[in-house]
Amino acid sequence: MSGAEPDVTVRTARLDLEPLVVAHADEMAGVLADPALHTFIGGAPLALPELRARYARLVAGSPDPETLWCNWVVRLRAEGRPVGTVQATVTEGGRVAEVAWVIGTEWQGRGIAREAAEGLVGLLGERGARTVVAHVHPDHPASGAVARAAGLTPTDRVEDGEIRWERRTL
Repeated sequence: MSGAEPDVTVRTARLDLEPLVVAHADEMAGVLADPALHTFIGGAPLALPELRARYARLVAGSPDPETLWCNWVVRLRAEGRPVGTVQATVTEGGRVAEVAWVIGTEWQGRGIAREAAEGLVGLLGERGARTVVAHVHPDHPASGAVARAAGLTPTDRVEDGEIRWERRTL
């Protein structure tokens, strides 16, 4: 399938982006437990059973056969533990991908989100994505810096209170 393969592990200098499986919930519940993490992404931390159920839905894939859900756990190799997630929703036959990243508060400020997003956007480009989109809250400059490092630029479009960032290639 074009766009991205949800079962491909992506390796960067310090990270392994591992395809999401339901069992990751056991490790990720603590990573995502800080309520401050949800300031810009909304919602609240999920209890372990809820997180397992969410991961089961994600792993099952989109109910729309024209949409591919790709989700990875970001593992910091040196610590041997997960520190966040990245995801891509791939549409239009693999030509368009909407991406997002979440790094646990304990690991923020180390360039992990930047490195993970660069790895994800690189994979998407290799697999044929010509437009990569991210939505960034205007009060979250760190996430804007991640988007910029991954090759995206802000547009003048605001969707649900977030700035639409894009990377387009021919």
